[in-house]
Amino acid sequence: MGRYLLCVLFLLLTLPVFAQKKYTISGTIRDEATGEQLIGATVRLKEVSAAATATNNYGFYSFSAPAGAYTLIVTYIGYETISRSLTISQNHSLNIALSAKSSLKEIVISANRPNNDQIASPQMGVEKLNMAQINNVPVLMGEKDILKTISLLPGVKAASEGNTGFYVRGGASDQNLIMLDEATVYNASHLFGFFSTFNSDAIKDVALFKGGMPAEYGGRLSSVLDIKMNDGNNKDFTVQGGLGLIASRIKVEGPLVKDKGSFMVSARRTYIDVFLGASKDSAIKGSSLYFYDINAKANYHFNDKNAVYLSGYFGKDVLGLKNTFGTNWGNATGTIRFNHLFNNRLFSNTSVVYSNYNYVIQSFSADNNFKATSQITDVNLKEDLQYSMGNGHSLKFGINVLHHSIAPGDITTNQTSSFNSRSIEQRYGFENAAYVSDEWKANDKLTFLYGLRLSGMFLLGPGTFKTYDLAGNTVSSNTYSSGSVVQSYFNLEPRFSASYTLNDENSVKASYNRNTQNIHLLSNSTSSTPTDLYVMSSNNVKPEIADQVSTGYFRNFKDNTYEFSAEVYYKWLQNQIDYKDGAQLIANQDVESQLTYGSGRAYGLELFLKKKYGRFNGWLGYTLSRTERKFAAINNGSYYPARQDRTHDVSVVGIYQLNKRWTFSASFIYGTGNAVTYPTGKYNIGGLTTFSYSERNGYRQPASNRLDLGATLEGKEHKKYHSSWNFGIYNVYGYHNPYIITFRDSKTVPNTTEAVETSIFGTAIPSVTWNFKF
Repeated sequence: MGRYLLCVLFLLLTLPVFAQKKYTISGTIRDEATGEQLIGATVRLKEVSAAATATNNYGFYSFSAPAGAYTLIVTYIGYETISRSLTISQNHSLNIALSAKSSLKEIVISANRPNNDQIASPQMGVEKLNMAQINNVPVLMGEKDILKTISLLPGVKAASEGNTGFYVRGGASDQNLIMLDEATVYNASHLFGFFSTFNSDAIKDVALFKGGMPAEYGGRLSSVLDIKMNDGNNKDFTVQGGLGLIASRIKVEGPLVKDKGSFMVSARRTYIDVFLGASKDSAIKGSSLYFYDINAKANYHFNDKNAVYLSGYFGKDVLGLKNTFGTNWGNATGTIRFNHLFNNRLFSNTSVVYSNYNYVIQSFSADNNFKATSQITDVNLKEDLQYSMGNGHSLKFGINVLHHSIAPGDITTNQTSSFNSRSIEQRYGFENAAYVSDEWKANDKLTFLYGLRLSGMFLLGPGTFKTYDLAGNTVSSNTYSSGSVVQSYFNLEPRFSASYTLNDENSVKASYNRNTQNIHLLSNSTSSTPTDLYVMSSNNVKPEIADQVSTGYFRNFKDNTYEFSAEVYYKWLQNQIDYKDGAQLIANQDVESQLTYGSGRAYGLELFLKKKYGRFNGWLGYTLSRTERKFAAINNGSYYPARQDRTHDVSVVGIYQLNKRWTFSASFIYGTGNAVTYPTGKYNIGGLTTFSYSERNGYRQPASNRLDLGATLEGKEHKKYHSSWNFGIYNVYGYHNPYIITFRDSKTVPNTTEAVETSIFGTAIPSVTWNFKF
């Protein structure tokens, strides 16, 4: 297999030698005002359809064309289109700066808008979000939220009411890879999921891949959410921020060396604890309830061929009930990247990435004093290369070596505690991968994107590792020294997608991809919680595998003002993990004995209509889907709905710019109720009622729906500063969406059972935020 891959790579690299003489045009696309590199800007020659490309994650582009006179066109959403005459007789290095459109120009429908990747690109199931749109979507308490916004897209479902957890095309929440500047974020939520860890002020670009995943991404089954932070303004110093009802934020950015290097620091904090401290209730006075996060980034460009980037994130939640109970959890990430341009065809990015997630739970009770800790730490070395081959080929290849260290949990107690101290062995492993992919424009109508990813997982000592049978009994127990390989797995992951352009406004696409996952979340909650437990693939837990096929129809119309897409998909899932009934997951040294393994399937239809230009824009999304799991130890081995199974999901988002100062927005959602397990019987023991359960997820919660409204008032124009007010109403008509339903003996009718529905938000929640920039 290795020799075969080398032969394929050799043939691809030598294709340009036998082709017509062509010259390479390359460079960087930036924001004229700030110097920010623009990701995904389209660069093309008007006269040669094959001579087109998009800038990579660092704003770099490269393509080839025969000698001649051409018109170079550069486009990027929200920016003025540049058209420039260009005579090609040799290789060109051409850096271009785009200027952002003014508010007045944004509301004018211009003629001859360029077509976008929606039609021509072979990539399927990808959604790229514009930060301006994200900032206008109304959300809870006015805190602009990336994760809340992506849950409004077809194929993406919010885990529960008010929660940032999400499911993509039938996958569980842990089957989403969330990356911030290439670093994995394991728990992307604040305050148990009501807010995400991503401060929108610090974010430049958001891309969600939910199907046809490119070969450079791996490690998760369902999706990749790739988030890039702002580089910082290398022209001028600026300060911006906002004051809200429960949180405030500030961002400072500016040049380190003008036009060569810049920095950005952004911080956010809630102050609910301030109100708790002012409370007259002695039971809560002095309690803690807040979160904070800090984003920082710096870069320096030594010359046109070499640049270094340093970025990091640190965030923490603190929750405590005055001298009784306390918990804190948080993420820390750090990324060092070095960009090098070998020549005008070959671009390299070398990264060293650090990621840590940890939590601490404490009880200060005299009788039950204890402290529980857990963490997962990753160190990743990556090398990614991009080679523009000419002849319609663009090659990407690279490797990464990722070291995992998981401390499942330590519990320490004092002598008077009723709990016993306990320490669960730490686990170590390497997760490595190599990939190659090629985007080939075969002709004016047909484009292919194909690649192969080889992933390997190595579980390492030291420690004692047990093997369990299906009943959870220990079959064997072996002790391994430090660095010894306990278990290894290798998987080939082919990726393929293609697009066929029917005409300038219509295309059809198809894709197939395989993904594997070696980090698994054990949780019996509907979304991320601070005590989520992660395990690696082992002698008991095999890598999860997903194969997905999809096809779709894509259309632009009304001068590319509107985009429409219809996609259908089918996903096969292997080696799925669930917990047995009555399983004990927390602080259990033999936690793998509590697990059961099976398969799954997910399939559905996604419809998406989006209006991109004009005073009024927004989108309408609809998903019809089914998600099922099958385990021998559950439901007698029959398929049953997964917890993330919802038949219907509808989302409507509208944004209307009334004039230069006022912008109004609204969002509406409707979704089938979650699949849940309800009791099917009860019995009485010693005067206490105990409920019995049979079918897993055999019932449905009531359907949910919600309307949110927002408005933004821009301040009057000033030369040195700008301000705006953002107003919002979450859950306008106060609908009681079910969060959890419990059962109890009726208090009014003897010998009967009643269901009790709990809703988090049963009323409209207003918000107001003042934003400033100078």
